[in-house]
Amino acid sequence: LKDGKGNDITYDKVYYVGEQDFYVPRDEQGNFKTYPSPGDAYVDTLEVMRKLTPTHVVFNGAVGALTGDNALTAAVGEKVLIVHSQANRDTRPHLIGGHGDY
Repeated sequence: LKDGKGNDITYDKVYYVGEQDFYVPRDEQGNFKTYPSPGDAYVDTLEVMRKLTPTHVVFNGAVGALTGDNALTAAVGEKVLIVHSQANRDTRPHLIGGHGDY
């Protein structure tokens, strides 16, 4: 990356945050269904996906993937680049304090 004058921007840390949507079918009682294989779930999963409302949204593949021992940490004064990706919807992390400084 470069700044407005074409100089390289350096970072002390780079974190990747992937946001994933899951579409899990439910049965008549509202419980999540299970299937012997992903192929067996295909038709029901397509029906859930057509609504464009995920049943689960997780970061880096799992609930709690960015908390506790996995929390994104930085010391005061460190420059951190956070790369966020979300393939299906326009979402952006909202950072508090000092973002965009270089």
